[in-house]
Amino acid sequence: MADPGFARLSIPSGLRPYFQEYDVDSLQVERDANLILQRTLEFGDWEEVRWLFHTYGKERIRAFLREFGERMLKPSTFNYWRKLFRLRRWRRSPFPMSREEVWPY
Repeated sequence: MADPGFARLSIPSGLRPYFQEYDVDSLQVERDANLILQRTLEFGDWEEVRWLFHTYGKERIRAFLREFGERMLKPSTFNYWRKLFRLRRWRRSPFPMSREEVWPY
C-alpha cells in the first residue's frame, strides 16, 4: 500500500482521459481507491497496471475485485481479472442481467 502520508497521487498520463469528469489532481489514494482501481483495471495498459499494483498492492486489488468487481467492471474485464486472481467467491451483482440487456442502446 502507498505510504499513508501521501494523500494525493499522480495518475499516469495515459489514464487521465478516463477520469475526464474528475479533477485528476485532487484524487486521493484512499478516498478514491475504488474509482482509481475500476478505471485502471478497465482501461489501463500493462505499465499503468504495474503502477496500480505498486500503489495499492495485490491484496487491495483482490479485495476490490471480490467486493465490487462484478458490478463496477464490464463482464469480460471482470472475468479476466477474476481468473488471473483465481477468485472463486465474490459479491454477486444484485441485478439479474447485464447492463447491455437492460438498455441495449
